[in-house]
Amino acid sequence: MKNLTKYIIYSLILGLVVGLGMNIFAPDLFGPVDKYFFAPLGDIFLRLIQMMVIPIVFISIVLGTANIGDPKKLGRIGGKTILFFLLSTAVAITIAMALAFIVQPGEPGLLDEEAANFESSEAPSVVDTLVNIIPTNPIEAMQSGEMLQIIFFAIFIGFGLAMLTKKTDRIYRLFEQGNELVMYLIMIVMYTAPFGAFGLIASAVGGAGIGAIKSMAAYFFVVLFALILHAIITYGAVVKFVAKKSPWWFFKNFAPAMSVAFGTASSGATLPVSMKTAQERLGVRKSVSSFVQPLGATINMDGTAIMQGVATVFIAQVYAVDLSFTQLMTALLIAILASIGTAGVPGVGLIMLAMVLDQVGLPVEAIGLILGVDRLLDMTRTAVNITGDATCALFVSETEKDIEKNKPSISDEA
Repeated sequence: MKNLTKYIIYSLILGLVVGLGMNIFAPDLFGPVDKYFFAPLGDIFLRLIQMMVIPIVFISIVLGTANIGDPKKLGRIGGKTILFFLLSTAVAITIAMALAFIVQPGEPGLLDEEAANFESSEAPSVVDTLVNIIPTNPIEAMQSGEMLQIIFFAIFIGFGLAMLTKKTDRIYRLFEQGNELVMYLIMIVMYTAPFGAFGLIASAVGGAGIGAIKSMAAYFFVVLFALILHAIITYGAVVKFVAKKSPWWFFKNFAPAMSVAFGTASSGATLPVSMKTAQERLGVRKSVSSFVQPLGATINMDGTAIMQGVATVFIAQVYAVDLSFTQLMTALLIAILASIGTAGVPGVGLIMLAMVLDQVGLPVEAIGLILGVDRLLDMTRTAVNITGDATCALFVSETEKDIEKNKPSISDEA
């Protein structure tokens, strides 16, 4: 795994150099090379790893819930997890807005009619999201990738396995064997990660170019600094003072998953790797990791909340609009709630941002201003998102050390 991490990092650096170099010195050549080489290389890796997401989410949550067993412990762990996600998201967007007001990256007159070209999609209401958590057809939910519905059904099955114990021993063993198979297949897929990372970063950087970064430098670096600050201070504090571990140890050991997240810009696609890394390198209990991290990949979007916070203030500054305290609180609340049910795929944060802007009375078409650099920021905020999931998993695992004690395994009772 250590060598693989090095190869992924080397590939990201090489992709950055090649993509930026082609954008500057051979822009005409970049288009066909990207179409027939960079993009397919990245897409193949993404499709391979996305192929494993649904199986590992379903199997791992079933096993995680079954292993926790006790409804009281399950409720306590679920409560800790959701509370952590909500609080960390609130802290993230607060940091983002504070930095945006201090630095003031937006300048009136920056708006370009051609740049402001973004068609918003209507985001589902919070009520609809909560109701739709319960699937009417679990198979259809898996087919369409409805993660919240899959998680709900998996928890339901896991709870049943925990209650029935001996009667469902063979089914439990089947899930255990399925988990072993899925983890082995993930290990095989991960050997293609360096190639996929190269293709993805070369395509993203080559498409954006240095010009887009220069024109949006202030916004770009405020978001980037807020992401780094949140990861180091917020997550570092939880690791240090709650989980009683070294933050340096945490970030060093979780680096492989963070590098994959940066390359894919997808929390869902990175989930198999982040779970494997958390369990093997951070020592997170499998039952906790299997429950917390898939849930986090669906509802915990601190990086996305940071982007929404900075972008809202940035766009208000571009239009010379003074946001009231009520509007700021509305933006904060909407950004937190919008993270629930947000799909862990590239670019979805822009749809959620449209929802926030609409609620505070800012023009949605101004999102076009940040499109040029959003792909690069999307990669960074995805790394922050999955780091938050791992932090929560470590925190829960360290504060629930008796989670699997005094509970005989289902297979042992046969």
